[in-house]
Amino acid sequence: MAVPAEANTPMLVPHLVVGDAAAALDFYAKAFGAVEMARLPGPEGKIMHAAFQINGAMVFLNDDFPEFCDGRSSTPVALGGSSVTIHLHGPDVEGRFQRALDAGATVVNPLEDQFWGDRYGVLRDPFGHQWSLAETVREVDMNEVVAQMAESGQMS
Repeated sequence: MAVPAEANTPMLVPHLVVGDAAAALDFYAKAFGAVEMARLPGPEGKIMHAAFQINGAMVFLNDDFPEFCDGRSSTPVALGGSSVTIHLHGPDVEGRFQRALDAGATVVNPLEDQFWGDRYGVLRDPFGHQWSLAETVREVDMNEVVAQMAESGQMS
């Protein structure tokens, strides 16, 4: 049987590893309006693979399987944090931020108007992943952004 062309559509998909994928799927639905696309069960009630969409973008998810990672856990909790922040941009950042807090996220950086023109804040989900949320509230010229960064000492 021939493989349909859409099976190989180019994409870049974040793949999250968590300690409780079923709970994470519930959290992402409540916090970010995630729509579950697939869930493949694995051994001992774990989830081998799940796919969901947020803002039309695909995200993969699975339970932690140290036995497939040189015997080491690869969750942000086990690693002491994550070097990746997942960014959600769009309207009603206040409502989206509060919705995530109500679902169980914690504030890393509160929502504030930023010099680059966004209202921006950062949350940590109950599974250790970091999410930034933003809404553009004013247009800013790139020269103004660079000047603000230089003024604040963020550029040398």
